[in-house]
Amino acid sequence: MSLQVEKLEKNMAKLTIEVDASELEKAIEGAYQKNKKHISIPGFRKGKVPRQMIERMYGREVFYEDAVNDLLPRAYEKALEECTEDIVSSPKIEVTQVKAGEPFIFTAEVALKPEVRLGKYKGVKVDKLQTEVTEEEVNAEIDKERERNARTITVEDRPVRDGDMVTLDFEGFVDGTAFEGGRAEDYSLTIGSGAFIPGFEEQLVGAEIGKETEVQVTFPENYNSEELKGRAAVFKCTIKDIKVKELPDADDEFASEVSEFETLEEYKQDIRKNLTERKEKDAGNARQDAVIEAIIADADMEIPEAMLETQQRQMADDFARRIRMQGLTIDQYFQFTGSNYEMLLEQVKPQADKKIKSRLVLEAVAAAEGIRATEEDYEKEVEKMAEIYQMEADKVREMLGDREKKNIMEDLAIQKAVSFVVENAEEK
Repeated sequence: MSLQVEKLEKNMAKLTIEVDASELEKAIEGAYQKNKKHISIPGFRKGKVPRQMIERMYGREVFYEDAVNDLLPRAYEKALEECTEDIVSSPKIEVTQVKAGEPFIFTAEVALKPEVRLGKYKGVKVDKLQTEVTEEEVNAEIDKERERNARTITVEDRPVRDGDMVTLDFEGFVDGTAFEGGRAEDYSLTIGSGAFIPGFEEQLVGAEIGKETEVQVTFPENYNSEELKGRAAVFKCTIKDIKVKELPDADDEFASEVSEFETLEEYKQDIRKNLTERKEKDAGNARQDAVIEAIIADADMEIPEAMLETQQRQMADDFARRIRMQGLTIDQYFQFTGSNYEMLLEQVKPQADKKIKSRLVLEAVAAAEGIRATEEDYEKEVEKMAEIYQMEADKVREMLGDREKKNIMEDLAIQKAVSFVVENAEEK
């Protein structure tokens, strides 16, 4: 295999990767062996048709696609190992030659890690943040606890009000015709929650139990259904029951029921203590963010678009995994929110840009100050991982290869760089 690297503008590069013809032949033969059991030709038993006969019937290219799908990822991975450039994006692949008996050639357009020219990173000035806890904040925490301990009471003698929890049946119509997915029975909805299309919940205020109410809405232009986006619809709704929350009084009895304390005053003091600790932690995180943002603002770097797009996709995929852990597919999330994958990518774009720039400037600070992780730092991290995963530290070390260790050491150096710039920052 051979690799050529051509530097392009804006921190991009084109890798030209050439694989020996013998390797392509192995991949084609592998594709034949994989697919021959599905191919029938008169005069031959299924799965026993010679490769030459299949190629004569369907063309020599019949196995090229499967061969390329098998060979290309392995060839690209090997090229990455040989390449001395720091590649920071997924590749844009183009196959330029695939022909039996000749080398397999493809190109990969990739982003290279941009150079960072640091400005001021020591003595950065940031605002001092207040961590004092007010009485209003303490009372707000108590009210949250009252909400959590509220009783649910059924209401039968009045129509729907804002904030009510209702159970309803509904069916949606566009131009008088019911549409797919627009019907539900015994659906639970809190009025004012914003869970439905804009305007839907507000029109249920005043609806009476057992009486049909028509709700007129217009689907947003960015709604995920092509058939419904921008369309006017009528929902026929019937409220089946109304429930409200009844909050307990904030007194000594309440405090003793929801905490280890006997009086409301003791409970308040504990809340104040916890809020103070939380504010101090939040202030520390905000100070760290402010310092890094100031360093980014005074630095100079050109982020390749492909690098940003790769980070966006990684963040979108991470979000999809978190959604699945909550019992939803990403498609269900898009349906409920009226969004789509492209909108999610755009939504995470500012965070992706900030994440990339933060990492780059901190790497530059670490290089400028000679900040590195030590073997002792690595061993401490392994011990933490062992505790988290409830494994023996030796087992964790066995699982971590050279690449994983390198990544961990780099992350630890970044953490040290964060501590360095924060410790050297000044308050305005």
